[in-house]
Amino acid sequence: MSGKLSTIPLFHNLPSELLRGYEARALWLWAEAGRLILDFDDMSDDVFFVLSGSVRIAVRTPGGRELILDDVTAGGFFGDMAAIDGAPRSASVTALHRSQICRLPGPSFMDIISGTPALSRRMMQVLTARIREANTRMLELTSLDIRHRLYAELLRAAGPPASDGSRSISPPPVQHVLASRIGARREAVSREIGRLLRRGVVTRTRSAMMIRTPAALENAIKTELAD
Repeated sequence: MSGKLSTIPLFHNLPSELLRGYEARALWLWAEAGRLILDFDDMSDDVFFVLSGSVRIAVRTPGGRELILDDVTAGGFFGDMAAIDGAPRSASVTALHRSQICRLPGPSFMDIISGTPALSRRMMQVLTARIREANTRMLELTSLDIRHRLYAELLRAAGPPASDGSRSISPPPVQHVLASRIGARREAVSREIGRLLRRGVVTRTRSAMMIRTPAALENAIKTELAD
């Protein structure tokens, strides 16, 4: 299969003549659900663009526990760090669903970035946003207990407020995934979710989890950070 680099969101509005020279270097592929796309310490420097589906970026502790860093959906990309600094891969990436992906060699990616000032600024914004999110998660990990880290993760995953102020997560989050995101055991997350359900702060259906009173979670986090 083949495609055009201009269909990749990051490259929208770039001159077609600039991208045309790199078309032959791109590899367009399908990754089935569960396929390992990149592994920790891989020495490749390709950059991957997700056109459909989604992938999960994760790291493993020496003891074998998995910590989920991010899920990348259509329009996103990954692998750019290795293209920039040439270091080995720092995480593994696995397809969550059948995903269409464009694989572009790192040198080609860097040529496009360096030749386009507006795109260089966009990349700086992307990297800055990642650092800010990493700082936020580090603060939560070092300053909040499991309960309040869970609250923060639920709020982060929830959509915008509805007319009644509630926010929803659809599909409903899986408890072992929540645990992997906040560095906790699934059993601890299960207990805290049960507590929220009993209090009526959240409700759950087959299709979604509703946070009925997001302010209750937000205020609990602020209080914990202030102590």
